[in-house]
Amino acid sequence: MSELSIRPALITKVIPDSIAAEIGFEPGDSIVSINGQKPRDLIDYQYLVADEFLELEVLDIKGKSHNLEIEKDCDEDLGLEFETALFDGLIQCNNRCPFCFIDQQPPGKRETLYLKDDDYRLSFLYGSYLTLTNLTQKEWDRIEQMRLSPLYISVHATEPEVRIRLLKNFRAGKILEQIKWFEERRLQIHAQVVVCPGINDGEHLERTLLDLAKFHQGNIPAVASVAVVPVGLTRWRPGEDELVPVVAQKAQEVIKQVQSLQAKLRQETGANCIWLADEWFLIAGEELPSAADYEDYPQIGNGVGSIRQFIQEFEEAIKKLPPQKINPPRKWTWVVGNAVEKAFEPIVQRLNQIEGLEVNMVALESGYWGVAIAVTGLLTGQDLLAGLQGRDFGDGILLPSVMLKQGDSLFLDDMTLEEVAQKLKTCIFPVMGVENLILTATRADHSNRLGG
Repeated sequence: MSELSIRPALITKVIPDSIAAEIGFEPGDSIVSINGQKPRDLIDYQYLVADEFLELEVLDIKGKSHNLEIEKDCDEDLGLEFETALFDGLIQCNNRCPFCFIDQQPPGKRETLYLKDDDYRLSFLYGSYLTLTNLTQKEWDRIEQMRLSPLYISVHATEPEVRIRLLKNFRAGKILEQIKWFEERRLQIHAQVVVCPGINDGEHLERTLLDLAKFHQGNIPAVASVAVVPVGLTRWRPGEDELVPVVAQKAQEVIKQVQSLQAKLRQETGANCIWLADEWFLIAGEELPSAADYEDYPQIGNGVGSIRQFIQEFEEAIKKLPPQKINPPRKWTWVVGNAVEKAFEPIVQRLNQIEGLEVNMVALESGYWGVAIAVTGLLTGQDLLAGLQGRDFGDGILLPSVMLKQGDSLFLDDMTLEEVAQKLKTCIFPVMGVENLILTATRADHSNRLGG
């Protein structure tokens, strides 16, 4: 990537009382260079501003150039946030995986929904998954030199021919060599395996997990953890392919297979690195593992243990809630995906033990995606309209914010929260996490509502 293609880093927020605020930075200003170097991304920026003495080239909102000198403590942050973490553009995917969620969306939605991220920098910064098929030698060198670890890798299969078949990319067959590269440099990865029935399940899954487990050894294991995830298919999937959905029988089979491997690893090495995503148990109709089984939740961002953790956090938070009577009485509709309906029933029962509080959980499927078992984060505005029309919502809808674009009010179908609230003729209260759910359901002031 040449310096000509690196855009100035556009500032979107200045943290109050920070160094940047004292100097007079404003949203709309841009950083061109730091100590003579143009930062390619947030990683470069964080590395460069760690120095005690900084020479900044800045463009103000009117496009006028300024040169600033700053003296500060080592590692002290300036207090700036940027429009994007990538100042030189996104490294996009060069694979053609038939199960790619990007390709399983309807046309005509916001442009960002169709960006195929396969960028190692976003993997390091935010935990997104990449395949390692598009890295140049320069980027491999940067990972090594800057110790960009851990990265999150979509492995899917360790047998070259199976991984090539899945990713539709001849460069995909080198995955074991690449993991060895991480091991030799004492760098780490978190791996995921998306199981596609008839392709990488059965003996292929066994081989993949055993191969990955061999790298889970020593003080800094190259493979820190492995998440086993069921393939997700939507009705928008283009053309004909060889994929079939995961049904209850297949989910039960995979659970048994993986749990047997987990037990074997614990017995042989005293440690486990393989984890099943919650969806397996939801599809199979089986109980989720206990909180202790997830240890320190190494793959929670991949849906491994997130439901169990939510339930555990709720149980701890509700114990701290002082005895109370809700006055005036409140009645809520709590909307979730039907995948978690059974798991969340105890939460509803416990909330309804509070005098003056009534919470009715409505668990929806997703006609928009064409899936009978829907996780909460995939529900769209159209799903809410289809599943909630004509109901008595009481004081309003409690809506998990995971359904919305981060920092915005957009659903995945580009409907807005305001549109849905208006069409349902009710107030909608986005809730994030356990404490926010309890607080919103029990407090008298509801100034954060939308619609109504």
